[in-house]
Amino acid sequence: MSAISAAEKVDGFTRKSVRKAQRQRRSQGSSQFLGQGPPVELSPLPALKDATSNEQQDLFCQKLEQCCVLFDFMDSISDLKSKEIKRATLNELVEYVATNRGVLVETAYPEIIKMICSNIFRTLPPSDNPDFDPEEDEPTLEASWPHIQLVYEFLLRFLESPDFQPSIAKRFVDQKFVQQLLDLFDSEDPRERDFLKTVLHRIYGKFLGLRAFIRKQINNIFLRFIYETDHFNGVAELLEILGSIINGFALPLKSEHKQFLMKVLIPMHTAKGLALFHAQLAYCVVQFMEKDTTLTEPVIRGLLKFWPKTCSQKEVMFLGEIEEILDVIEPTQFKKIQEPLFKQISKCVSSSHFQVAERALYFWNNEYILSLIEENIDKILPIMFGSLYKISKEHWNPTIVALVYNVLKTLMEMNGKLFDELTGSYKAERQREKKKELEREELWRRLDDLLLKKALADKQNPTLCVQNIQNNASAK
Repeated sequence: MSAISAAEKVDGFTRKSVRKAQRQRRSQGSSQFLGQGPPVELSPLPALKDATSNEQQDLFCQKLEQCCVLFDFMDSISDLKSKEIKRATLNELVEYVATNRGVLVETAYPEIIKMICSNIFRTLPPSDNPDFDPEEDEPTLEASWPHIQLVYEFLLRFLESPDFQPSIAKRFVDQKFVQQLLDLFDSEDPRERDFLKTVLHRIYGKFLGLRAFIRKQINNIFLRFIYETDHFNGVAELLEILGSIINGFALPLKSEHKQFLMKVLIPMHTAKGLALFHAQLAYCVVQFMEKDTTLTEPVIRGLLKFWPKTCSQKEVMFLGEIEEILDVIEPTQFKKIQEPLFKQISKCVSSSHFQVAERALYFWNNEYILSLIEENIDKILPIMFGSLYKISKEHWNPTIVALVYNVLKTLMEMNGKLFDELTGSYKAERQREKKKELEREELWRRLDDLLLKKALADKQNPTLCVQNIQNNASAK
C-alpha cells in the first residue's frame, strides 16, 4: 500500500510503470479460492483399478468428493502435495469414466455434478486491463487451470459415455446449470472457452428440452453485447455453436429464427471488435441463406444499411461476406438487390484505400458472380462504368489500375454495344463538365478584372471614393 501511495505522488510515467508491473504480476488470475476457508489436507485414496467391483462405486464417489476441495493457485508454493493428489485423482477419474462400462449408475449422478459445479462454476475475476485488446494484449489465464482442465475433460467423458442417460442427468443439468456455463464464456482464457464450446454443443445435442432455452440465452448475451456492453470474450465460440445449430434447423424456418437473423446477427456487424468473430458470424448468415433463399434480399439490405463509413478493415470484411452470400444466391434474388448492391460496390471500387478497391474488384474473378453480372449486364454496367473508367485514368495504385483494365475488358466482351454507348456518353459528359468548368473560370476572371478596374478608378479619383463610402454608410 505504501509503495502505491508513494508512486501516486511522483510523475505520471512512474505511476504508469507501477500499474504495468502490477498487471504483469497478475498475468494469471482466479477467483476459485475467494471466500473459501483453509483447504483440507488431502490423503491419497486407493486406486480404482485395485478395488473390487463391489468397492469401486463407493471409492468412485469418495474420489469425487475429494475433488470438490479447492486450492489457492495464486499461491504457487502452498498445498503442493494436496494439489498433486487432486490432480492425480482427476486424471484417474477421467480415465475411469472413459474406459469402463457400467460406472455411471443413477446414484453417482448427483456426486458427479456436485464435483463439476464446485470446480468450474465461479465468479470470473475482473479484467486486469480494462482497455484489453484481444488482438494486441495477452489474455489473463486461469491460474487453477491444471485442475479445471481435467474437470472439463471429465465432464466431456461423462456426457459422451455410452452409459450416459439424459433422462437421469436432466434433473441436474438444468437451466441453471446451462446459464452458469454460458456465463463462463466470458472467460479471458481461450483454453476454457474452447472446452465450454464443446461441452455446450454436447448438451444441446443430448437435452432436447434445453435447446430453446440455450438459443434464447445466447440471443440475450448477444443483445447485451450489441446494445450495452460492447464486450464479451466468448462471442466467436457461441457463434461457432450457432453455426451447427442453424445447419440443423428444420424447414420452413420458424419466425423466431428469422427474427434472430435480422434483429441480432445483422446488427452484430456494427461491433467494434468485429474482426475477432466475423468469420463465424458470416458463416451463420450464409447458413441462413442456404436454408431459405428469400432471406437474401433483407440480409443484403441490412448489410448495406450498416456498411462501415470510416473503417477500411471492416469494409474488406463486409465485401468478403457479400461474396460468400453471392456464391449461394439464386438468380431471381440477385435481380432484387443488384442495383443497391452494385452502387455500394462502385463506391468501394472508387475507394482511395487500395485494399478495399482490390477486394471489390476481385468479385470479377468469381465465375458464378461473373455469370450473374453477365445475365444482368444492362443494369450493372451503367452503375459501374463511370467509377471504373475514372479509376483507370486517375487511381494512384498501379495494381488497381491493372485490375480495372481487366474488369473493363470483361464488361466490354459481355456487351460491346452498350459499352461503346456508355463510353461515348461518358466522354460527352466529361466534355460538358470541362466546358462548364472553363466557363466558370472565365466568369471568375472577368469578375477579378472588374474589381481590379474599380479599384484603380477609386485610386485615381479619391473624391469619388469618399463619396462612395459616405453613400454606402448613409444607405446602411
